[in-house]
Amino acid sequence: MLFPTLDFLLFFIVVLAMLAPCTRLHELRKLLLTAASYFFYAQWNWHYCLLLAGSSLLTYAGGILIDRAVVQRTRQWIVGVTVGGHLLLLSTFKYLDFLVGSANHLLHALGTGRELPFMEIILPVGISFFTFHGISYLVDVYRGDVAVCRRLVDILLYLSFFPQLVAGPIVRASFFLPQLARPPLERVPIAEPVLLILGGLFKKVVIATYLATDLVDPVFFDPSRYRPLDLVLAAYGYAVQIYCDFSAYTDMAIGFATLLGYRFPINFNQPYRARSLRDFWQRWHISLSSWLRDYLYKPLGGSRGDRWFTARNLMITMLLGGIWHGAAWKFVGWGALHGAGLVGERFLKPWDGAWARTRFGRLVVVVLVFHFVCLGWILFRADSFQTVVIYLRTMLSGQGDESQITPFTLALIVLGLSLHAVPRDMPARLAQWFAAMPGWVWGVTAGVGIAMIDALGPEGVAPFIYFQF
Repeated sequence: MLFPTLDFLLFFIVVLAMLAPCTRLHELRKLLLTAASYFFYAQWNWHYCLLLAGSSLLTYAGGILIDRAVVQRTRQWIVGVTVGGHLLLLSTFKYLDFLVGSANHLLHALGTGRELPFMEIILPVGISFFTFHGISYLVDVYRGDVAVCRRLVDILLYLSFFPQLVAGPIVRASFFLPQLARPPLERVPIAEPVLLILGGLFKKVVIATYLATDLVDPVFFDPSRYRPLDLVLAAYGYAVQIYCDFSAYTDMAIGFATLLGYRFPINFNQPYRARSLRDFWQRWHISLSSWLRDYLYKPLGGSRGDRWFTARNLMITMLLGGIWHGAAWKFVGWGALHGAGLVGERFLKPWDGAWARTRFGRLVVVVLVFHFVCLGWILFRADSFQTVVIYLRTMLSGQGDESQITPFTLALIVLGLSLHAVPRDMPARLAQWFAAMPGWVWGVTAGVGIAMIDALGPEGVAPFIYFQF
C-alpha cells in the first residue's frame, strides 16, 4: 500500500474516522492505531506481521529486564543479548543470501567445484527501520536516556506506526514515546501537514517518477549506448530522483503523523547545499546519520583518539552504513567512498582556506561536494561494479552515440535542484497565511491538489526507493 495511491487515501480516511470519536479515550486510540498499522503492513505480506510483533516483544521484554537488573554486568549482558537478537533477525533476512553468494564466489575462485545452497529469503519491507527503532530504544534504556516503557501497546505502536514503518524516518524513542504517554494534540493543525503531503506527492509522482522512467533507468540499464553528456545528466538526474523520492516519503510521513496528532523530526535539510561531506551527512537522511553517529561511531570511540583512530571509526561507520542500504558489494563500495571522503576532509581540511569563505569560494565548495556525492550515486544506482566501470569509461571516452535527454527531463533536473533554494520553513509560512481557512476548505484543496498531481503524473507509481532497504 503506497502513499500516492487511492488505496492508501481510503485507508487513511477510514483511520481518521475511527479515531475521531476517541479523542479522550487515549488507550483505545493507541490500540486502534496499532491495529491499523498492522493492517497496513499486512498488505505486503501478512506473515511478516509476526516478525514485526516478535521484534516488538523482544524490545519490550528487553527494556523491562534492563530496567529491573541491578548489577551492571547483568544489564550489559541483557542489552547485548537483545540487541544481538535484533541484529541476528536483520542479518538473517537481509544478508544471509548475500553471504552465501559471496562464499560461492570464493569457492569458485578456489576451484573447489562446490556451492552452498541459497535460502532465497524474501526481504521484509521496512525490517531495517523497525530493527533500528528497537535497538535504539534498548540502548537508550540501558544508558538512562529514556525511561523504560511499561505499556506493551506503546512499544507495539512505536515500532509499527504506519507513517514511518516501511521507510523511516528513524524516530528515537525519547522523541516519540513521551507523545504516547499523553493524549495527542486536541487541535490538530491541518494546513502545514496538507502542504507537506501535497509537496511530497508532487516530488514523488511527477519529478522522481518521470526522471526514473525517461532518463535514469534507460541510461543505467545500458550506459555504453549513450553519449557522455547523457551519462553526466543521468547522474544528476538520479541525484534529484533519489532526493525527491526519499524526501517525498518523509514529508508525507511527517504530514500524516501530524494529522494523527503526533510529531516527527525533519529528515532532510537541503543536502545538496552542503559545504562539506560532513555537512552533507548532517543534512541527508538525518535520522539515519545521527543514529550511526550515536549508536556506532561514538561507541567505537568517535574522535576521542588520534587522527588514525578517528579515521578507523569513520571508515567502520560508513562501511556499515553502506551495507545497511543493501546486501551488495556496491553498497560497501559506496560507504567506503564516503568514508574515505570524510577521512580526507579530516586530514587535509581542504575547505579551511580563506578562499573557501568568500562568496565565490563557498559556491565552488558546494559544487565540488555535490559532484563527489553524484559520483557516489553512480555506484549506489548501478546494478554492479561492472556497470560502474562501463558507465565511467563511456563517460570519459565518448563512445556512446544515443541520447535520452529531452527539454522536459532537463527542466525536471533544474526544478529538483531549485527546491534547495526554497526556505525549509516554507510550508509553515504558507500555513500561517491560510490558518484562518476552515477544515473543509483544506479538504477541497487537498482533493484538487491530488487530482492535479495525478493528472500530471504518469500511469502508475513505482515503490519508493528506500522500500528496498
